[in-house]
Amino acid sequence: VQLQASGGGLVRPGGSLRLSCAASGRVSSIDVMEWYRQAPGKERELVADVTRGGSAKYDDSVKGRFTVTRDNAKNTAYLQMTSLKPEDTAVYYCAANGGYYTDDGAPVRYRNWGRGTQVTVSY
Repeated sequence: VQLQASGGGLVRPGGSLRLSCAASGRVSSIDVMEWYRQAPGKERELVADVTRGGSAKYDDSVKGRFTVTRDNAKNTAYLQMTSLKPEDTAVYYCAANGGYYTDDGAPVRYRNWGRGTQVTVSY
């Protein structure tokens, strides 16, 4: 599975951005689409994720402000970010968490990453 993230940029506090993550390859094997972020000097953290069925989870820091969705027909996940704060500034990464069986029946689990997209919240 290959991932292409887009939609980052510079936005003022209180503004909004929508990130997209397009998947290609063995897309039917993707169970959960995940959004992470990594701020300078900090560890990468899970922001939100969404299952194939649309069930979403959020980190407490973004609950009520971010919405994660997934369009299975387009093989794309989205992260709608509103009421952005300076502390949301980070490189955002999408990841595909899934699994499949090889031809000889061996299970394979993976988490594949897309390239990050910079989100900067500043005046």
